Amino acid sequence: MVYIFGVTLPNHKKVKYALPMLYGINQATAEVICDQVGISEHCKMGQLNDFQISRICKIIEQTHTFENDLRKEVAFNIKRLSDIGCYRGYRHSYGLPVHGQRTHTNARTQRALSRKYRGKNK
Repeated sequence: MVYIFGVTLPNHKKVKYALPMLYGINQATAEVICDQVGISEHCKMGQLNDFQISRICKIIEQTHTFENDLRKEVAFNIKRLSDIGCYRGYRHSYGLPVHGQRTHTNARTQRALSRKYRGKNK
């Protein structure tokens, strides 16, 4: 098992499919990182040596916001919207769809969550 930034990445997965397990890294970004390090698209996580793993870590640290920093940034942005009292902040705080989706027939997950936490928001 390979540990990168506190996340365990499985040895049996290809690198371009294992890196997106890090929050903030998607598959396209993982492919770019693999190209920068010079890793083949068929290489698996268990086949990487320490030098390649350290280069992956260095590239991710220098060029991307990821894991806890990204989670804090997203949470801060949502809190800012709620604090200024805008429409999107209201929708976030009540657990409703934010981007203009309808709620009459869709958004079951969001509406179920809003019912679950409705009493706690008051």
